[in-house]
Amino acid sequence: MAENTLVQDLVDAGVHFGHRASRWNPKMAPYIYGKKKQVHILDIRETVRGLLRAKKYIANVAAGGSLILFVGTKRQASAAVQRESERCDMPYVSERWLGGALTNFRTIRSRMGRLEELEDIRESDKINAYSKKAQSTLNREYRKIYRNLNGMRSMNRRPECLVLIDPNKEKNAILEARSLGITTIALIDSNCDPDMVDLPIPGNDDGIRSVELIMSHLADAVIAGKKNIVAKNEGKDRTGRKNRPKSKSKGAGAKKAPAAKAAPAAETAPAKAEATPAKEG
Repeated sequence: MAENTLVQDLVDAGVHFGHRASRWNPKMAPYIYGKKKQVHILDIRETVRGLLRAKKYIANVAAGGSLILFVGTKRQASAAVQRESERCDMPYVSERWLGGALTNFRTIRSRMGRLEELEDIRESDKINAYSKKAQSTLNREYRKIYRNLNGMRSMNRRPECLVLIDPNKEKNAILEARSLGITTIALIDSNCDPDMVDLPIPGNDDGIRSVELIMSHLADAVIAGKKNIVAKNEGKDRTGRKNRPKSKSKGAGAKKAPAAKAAPAAETAPAKAEATPAKEG
């Protein structure tokens, strides 16, 4: 019943609509159901299969405590990527992919340090020590760095998985991820190459409602995976509490051991007392 509801939601959001037939990629043939008015119709069964597979993998990654980077810089996907990433507390790129964001991660981290430095200057009275021209330069630099790196501020290490919207738009991100062995998940339309990503989700990557629906399902999978971490930690705490009384009982037994050894010494004391009068006689 839940799967039927998912299929209806996908159809209502227009996830099954592809590009014009003249723009298709022949490698997408297994994911195409048919053609109507020179527009390809994607097989909704393949979309459901790819979405469920991606959700399962993402939940496992989140349950392991690893990071998932959401990438969507096209206008139709930018707002949805930012909103859903913040909801599941994961890093994102919604404005522009900076070259070397993964392969040259150390430099990117240094720029994040510069962003924090500029924020400190702007929020305090330090900015008043600069001239009007210097203040304008600092504000312009802050806006540029904030726009490009604000979503990656919480990314203190490389992610284990990348979630992308439209691989044709995010080619640089996919190339960097593949060079580092990072798993890629992408919403791919009929004009994309499915071999570029590890877990493709066939669907409309140009419709706002389509992107929002797919992103919400993936964000829900991340949240579910994080809840598993909390449940595991609570289980460990409970088992630790159960084991504590056992350790105390062992300690009590260890304290009683010296008293048991002292008992024979008390029994031998009268024997020595009886032996001394014998010597006097």
